[in-house]
Amino acid sequence: MNAAGPGYPLASLYVGDLHIDVTEAMLYEKFSPAGPILSIRVCRDMTTRRSLGYAYINFQQPADAERALDTMNFEVIKGRPIRIMWSQRDPGLRRSGVGNVFIKNLDDSIDNKALYDTFSAFGNILSCKVVCDENGSRGYGFVHFETQEAATRAIQTMNGMLLNDRKVFVGHFKSRKERELEYGAKVMEFTNVYIKNFGEDMTDERLKEIFSAFGNTVSVKVMVDETGRSRGFGFVNFGNHEEAQKAVAEMNGKEINGRMVYVGRAQKRIERQSELKRRFEQIKQERISRYQGVNLYVKNLDDGISDDRLRKEFSRFGTITSAKVMMEGGHSKGFGFVCFSSPEEATRAVTEMNGRIVSTKPLYVALAQRKEERKAILTNQYMQRITNSRTMPPPMFPAFQQPPNYLVSSVQQQMGRGFFSPGQVAPIRPTGHWQQHPRPSQFHPPTPFLRPFPPRRFTSNISTMKQASTQVPRVTPHNQRVANIGTQTAGARAQVNPSVMRAVHQYKYSNSVRNAQPVGGNAHLQQVAEPVIQMQEEPLTATMLAGAPPQEQKQMLGERLYPMIHSMHAALAGKITGMLLEIDNSELLHMLESPESLHSKVEEAVAVLQAHHAKEGALQACTQVLL
Repeated sequence: MNAAGPGYPLASLYVGDLHIDVTEAMLYEKFSPAGPILSIRVCRDMTTRRSLGYAYINFQQPADAERALDTMNFEVIKGRPIRIMWSQRDPGLRRSGVGNVFIKNLDDSIDNKALYDTFSAFGNILSCKVVCDENGSRGYGFVHFETQEAATRAIQTMNGMLLNDRKVFVGHFKSRKERELEYGAKVMEFTNVYIKNFGEDMTDERLKEIFSAFGNTVSVKVMVDETGRSRGFGFVNFGNHEEAQKAVAEMNGKEINGRMVYVGRAQKRIERQSELKRRFEQIKQERISRYQGVNLYVKNLDDGISDDRLRKEFSRFGTITSAKVMMEGGHSKGFGFVCFSSPEEATRAVTEMNGRIVSTKPLYVALAQRKEERKAILTNQYMQRITNSRTMPPPMFPAFQQPPNYLVSSVQQQMGRGFFSPGQVAPIRPTGHWQQHPRPSQFHPPTPFLRPFPPRRFTSNISTMKQASTQVPRVTPHNQRVANIGTQTAGARAQVNPSVMRAVHQYKYSNSVRNAQPVGGNAHLQQVAEPVIQMQEEPLTATMLAGAPPQEQKQMLGERLYPMIHSMHAALAGKITGMLLEIDNSELLHMLESPESLHSKVEEAVAVLQAHHAKEGALQACTQVLL
């Protein structure tokens, strides 16, 4: 075996036809006697992590790689002979067809090694393969020579020769596109005719009698079952194309034995499958375009809503072509579809009906999307957030708290609205309990992919704000500090009103957090905060959400979603919450009320995250191999 040809990595080998259970350790044990190995990688599916049946082995020296190729090719691992070739990173040579030879009509006993030994006399072989399935050889294969001259010699010598008493065909490799073009030209000159739907009492003689009126019939065959009865279809082969074309034109759609028969050009199975696939895709695209912008998805339906009730609720917005509540076991699945005759009517229905209460539940109404579209949108949104988050510096928060930026700013905004002013908290000197912690720069920042949404904690936020508002707290004499706090507290009492109380009602102490003890005049501050501590968190409603500024609505939703998601997937709660916040607010409100809907969306997000992590792992592994 000569050294690798131009463009080949001199010490890298491709190992194919591997058993799915073959691992890197097995390959290392097999190939390490040939010489020192730099790396081995078995290529795997990104999602299932199952082996794809091939691997790459990088040796330190080209001579070692060549020795492994010469001595270990076609050796058996896990019951399968492996196939080794030089690794070709540029697919252009493989796709060009230069030096590639196609062999067919091979005997079943000829395997990769026998084919290699037969054709190696004509030149250096880069790759050699007999195509097989679960039943063994399929009777054809390929040999890729290093040069076109070697391929030409092999074709001239071996074409028409006997291999194991079978005459083989050897010719230049042709791509599928080239074969389809050639076959398309032959199709226009067909002589074989296919006839179907003529019943069970048809015979070869009678079929020949019917079609012999159009010309010379070379062969006639009615297909029969194991009992000898007609299967209702057959073939007639004419002497020339004109006779076959005349038979198709005159007999297609005519009656035979009281049945309307179909007569047309006989097709190969692969051609029929391609045509059926093309028709299916065409019908699918037509259906998608026909329902684009007019089909609505309606969920959170009451169990008592039927198709008629659904149609009645939406009928005032226009003409409904179909209304269907999805059922399972005779019970509603809680969602359905309403299709209008025009996009304008569908748009008006979405605007008016989304969030409207029907029976006892608020509906979620949106344009219907295919599952692939929803998954693609969610994946794109997640990747955008990943890209944006990587360009931002990581937040520096103590590891024992890790409060997000928006939480501190929210507390400061509430204090600025009349509860406390920013300057009123800065003079408060932390107790020794807080001073024992290291400076923020000594802590490891949290993962900066997506901001987490933990439940608000009043004491945690106040302590964070005391540290974040200034790096060097102002130190004043004790008496002046007490006087300042007393004056500020009195002013804060005068500014407290019910609207402010409602705005901050979700802040409360947590039993699991140690609260800082008041220092000196801080007792007055504790008295002012006490009414807020005792208030409980109320359910978030559409009215409350609409009354908040747009920039705070996602924040309010995230604070409610995070604890629910944390109970399902604690490790991914922050990332999943950030992904779900890209959805419309109306659907997020529905998730807060419907645990089933939230669980479904969370599982979709988890699937997207797992697929992304698997892809990143595969890319890192590939990078390590290339390096």
